[in-house]
Amino acid sequence: MTLTSETKKISTSRYVMQLYLDYFNERIRVDHYRGNMTMILQEIERLSAENTFQKIIFFTRPEQWMDLLSKGYELEAVIKGYFNGADNMIMTKYLDDKRRTSEHWIQENTILEKVFQKERQINETDLPAHYHFRKAEINDAEQLANLYGKVFEIYPTPMNNKDYVKKMISAGNLFYVVESNNLLVSAASADVNIDFKNAELTDCATLPEHRKYGLMKMLLLFLETDLRNNGIFCAFSIARSLSFGMNAAFYQLGYEYNGRLTKNCYIFDKLEDMNVWVKDLSH
Repeated sequence: MTLTSETKKISTSRYVMQLYLDYFNERIRVDHYRGNMTMILQEIERLSAENTFQKIIFFTRPEQWMDLLSKGYELEAVIKGYFNGADNMIMTKYLDDKRRTSEHWIQENTILEKVFQKERQINETDLPAHYHFRKAEINDAEQLANLYGKVFEIYPTPMNNKDYVKKMISAGNLFYVVESNNLLVSAASADVNIDFKNAELTDCATLPEHRKYGLMKMLLLFLETDLRNNGIFCAFSIARSLSFGMNAAFYQLGYEYNGRLTKNCYIFDKLEDMNVWVKDLSH
């Protein structure tokens, strides 16, 4: 399997930080850091140039983000409660004009406005008897990979590879699935961060012919219950800004829109802007 990303820890006498090097999406993300800010930024600039990354992302705490603002970074989104209850201010810097420029921003604003106009309610849909919800297991990896391969032409992570899916499940990622006549037709996962007690709801996919029953909203509710029972109260998701359906689903489930990440990752056929949705599961 080609290396698409890796996590790297750097520890010196002046600073420490943990990085996510995302080669596929041509970006670098600093997940947490402390120490000499000038040296941290110099190292990030060096790694970006070495790997031709086009976007730098910092996950910062409330007391840190203005230091980056004064260094040319901008605030794109906020994940409330991300760091064991403290907010995550997502600061970004672009190294390429094309990466910084969104061609669909106004269209995405229009989609959001339509989402906000809908009344918040979780409709109880009468599901046909052949739909069955359950937690995924290791032996579902091949069917899950096939599902992601059918739904997404391009995806930020290699979810169409069964070995990668096995690795995700083995690492503790929660997956819930919907079966119909012994075939997986819908799935979603929660990527749990044990250190900071948060979870990203992600890998949401439903085959087109099964999208009229609200399966995804029900899958997300199953994931929320599982997270809540395990003491994880910060849930967030990063949804395609051009997808009315996914943004509407999170809004209907009580998530709060907290910003947009410009050309954040490759999905379907291009780099896409992603909306950040956040929910406090303790309420």
